[in-house]
Amino acid sequence: KCWGSNSSGDLGDGTTTDRWIPTGVSGLAGGAQAVSAGMWHTCALTTAGGVKCWGDRSVGQLGNNTVYGYSSVPVDVSDLSGVISISAGGMHTCALTVAGGIKCWGSNSNGELGDGTTTDRPAPVHVSGLTSGVQAVTAGIGHTCALTDAGGVKCWGSNYLGELGDGTTTERYAPVDVVGLSSGITAISAGGEHTCALTATG
Repeated sequence: KCWGSNSSGDLGDGTTTDRWIPTGVSGLAGGAQAVSAGMWHTCALTTAGGVKCWGDRSVGQLGNNTVYGYSSVPVDVSDLSGVISISAGGMHTCALTVAGGIKCWGSNSNGELGDGTTTDRPAPVHVSGLTSGVQAVTAGIGHTCALTDAGGVKCWGSNYLGELGDGTTTERYAPVDVVGLSSGITAISAGGEHTCALTATG
């Protein structure tokens, strides 16, 4: 169930009417196991390991090979299965697969999809060098970070405020290591333009 702003169909109830109380997402009365909300879009992880998204798709953030307007009801993300977690960023979304790899789609103006380019992608693409060995992913407004099986952190995308943690403010179009966090990390969370990590020592 979703509530609040609905100008781009963000709530997925088939309308663009803002809702002050929770309303059901069309077609998702069951069969979902996780949800993640971006700036103007939302995605759900299904129990079958697929992903459905709704809301703004102006830069392909719904992942169904369209790049215009919006969808006020959930649509299937193209060619994506075996997903175990999702994270919606500002105008992009990333998914962690059972193989430990990451695929992302949507806005890529700052390299937040991690595929080595700044080309927006309306369907999922692999993050460079991260087809396995990842246990978590988190998306900010214009950057993304991954927690590796080794307990290290890698980030990519916008970096003008140092949100990638690599000691620079240089935008990165593929993953780079966060300084001093090569091991000992158990969880990560990306905010709008910053990132935090939880260490094994708490």
